[in-house]
Parts: sequence; structure tokens; C-alpha cells
Amino acid sequence: MYATLLTVHNLLRWAVLLGGLYAITKSVLGIMHKRDFTKQENLSHALFVGFCHLQLVLGLILYFISPVVDQALANGMGAAMKDPTSRFVAVEHISTMIIAIVLIQVGRTLSKKQTEAMAKHKKAVVFFSIGLILILSRIPWKAAMWPL
Repeated sequence: MYATLLTVHNLLRWAVLLGGLYAITKSVLGIMHKRDFTKQENLSHALFVGFCHLQLVLGLILYFISPVVDQALANGMGAAMKDPTSRFVAVEHISTMIIAIVLIQVGRTLSKKQTEAMAKHKKAVVFFSIGLILILSRIPWKAAMWPL
């Protein structure tokens, strides 16, 4: 089960990245060309948030069943914090991803509450971009390239 979930988690990260780039691009173009906020933009935002939520659920499950996390925490949190690899596995990856997905969800919620199209686009661009940058900063890139 662990190997299957990890494979799905690795593959889904590409949907998150592409979905985020697509949603941000749609809103940036909306701002640049002063476009209305259409069903296409709404769908792109919803898909991005949906991919993020699914990735988060899979990641949380993996965190609690992962032998890698167990090994990182085997000698306690103090020892894990002293080792960069263990700290990344046990703390940095999961905490940064949770913060990023919370920001992305906040951006979606604030964007939907706006009445003007430009305000919707701007909220989405700001929060989605910050969230995506955080995600990019904590992806284990060597593992991320494996599914290709």
C-alpha cells in the first residue's frame, strides 16, 4: 500500500504543478487583458485547489505510514532536527506543504468572494503564486523526477 500511495503522490505532484501554473496564467492574462472572470478561470482554480487537497490527503496518509518518516524520527525529534535530511522528511516538507495549501485555499475563498473580475484575478495570482512557490521550495526533486 505504501509503495502505491507514494507512486500516486509522486505522479499527482505534476498535476498540482501544472494546475497551479495554468490557474495562475489564466488570472495573470485576465489582469493583463482586463478580462472577465469566466467559468474557465473558475474551473482552473477549482481544479488546482482540488489537486492540492487530494495531494495533501495522500501526503498525510503517507506521513503516518512512511518507513522514511519513522526512520527520521527513530531517535526523537531533537536528533531529527539536527540532521538536515531527517528534518526535511519529518518537519519541513509536511509543514511547508500544509501552509502552502492553506494559502491556496484562502486565495480561492477570497477570490470567490470578490465581486469585481480584477479583484478575483489579483487575489488568485497573489495567493496561488505564494503557495506554489512554497510547494516548489519543498519538493524532493530527485524523488519527483522518478515517475518521468
